[in-house]
Amino acid sequence: MKALVTGAGGFIGSHLCRELRNKGTDIRALALPGERVDHLEKLGVETCFGDLTDRSSIRGISDGIDVVYHLAGRVSDWGARKLFYSAIFDATRNLLEECAGKAPRFVYVSSVNACGTGRHLKGQKEDDPVYKTGVPYGDAKLDTERLVWDYQREKKLAATVVRPTNVIGPRSVWVTEIVGRFVKSSVPLVDGGRHSASLLYVDNLVDGLVLAGTMDVAKGRTYHFRDDWEVTWQQYISDLGAIVGKKPSFSLPYRLAWMLGSIQDRTLTPLGIRPSITRHAVAITGRNLDLDTSRARTELGWRSKVSYEAAMQRIKEWVLAEFLPSVR
Repeated sequence: MKALVTGAGGFIGSHLCRELRNKGTDIRALALPGERVDHLEKLGVETCFGDLTDRSSIRGISDGIDVVYHLAGRVSDWGARKLFYSAIFDATRNLLEECAGKAPRFVYVSSVNACGTGRHLKGQKEDDPVYKTGVPYGDAKLDTERLVWDYQREKKLAATVVRPTNVIGPRSVWVTEIVGRFVKSSVPLVDGGRHSASLLYVDNLVDGLVLAGTMDVAKGRTYHFRDDWEVTWQQYISDLGAIVGKKPSFSLPYRLAWMLGSIQDRTLTPLGIRPSITRHAVAITGRNLDLDTSRARTELGWRSKVSYEAAMQRIKEWVLAEFLPSVR
């Protein structure tokens, strides 16, 4: 079997490549021009360079491929709408066009945000209603899911959509952004941090991705992945802060935090200035996003192999050894 992995040099992509190689899968990795791929080459991965927003640069990328794992996209809590749609929707359309009629399996890594965050999602199943919210990242992910299903219906490929919750691990934005803010300033909570953090350790997600790309039952299905850890945002943020000797500084009520995020999104983003608080971040940290994962457990036999305690120990070791020296 040969797999194509987009976003292979990123946080999740690099972990996926490692696991696929451990299972004996040949890999073709797509990386951006100029992106460092030393770690992929050491794994024996065939590396190609191209930009998914430029279809001519990815021509032939799916030749000889059995399964595509599409992870590339804009992962950020702020930015102009057109940037998200270019990097997520337009890029996926180009890749689908390239893969149609060539690669038989296509796994699209979407997000919990495609369900429509800003509301509690505890118990949300894959076939429950989903909504746009005006937050560009989630809207782009949802429209892209619909695009993938269009290609599935036209029988151009067999698709699977995966919606992870908040993915943590070394290099995760849910580690670097929070620890970085602790080092430089302070980290507030939303609603006292009382809601579930809906975490998913990267190795546990990768296990699910491999199953989604190799099991026949996964064709034409959407799967939710979330670790069943009883961990609130207050606990998780406090545990990250403890690594650098800090604690959460204060708490904002959800409605106030959303209002502040809306104002900053509207006024600062058009100027290219990063807001200090965004609707995207508030919607995630101020609501329970514990998606129902029973389909993945029943159909794929998926389960969390790495515990919260083990995950945090790995994160702590990476922060102290590699991340902190780069930000101090």
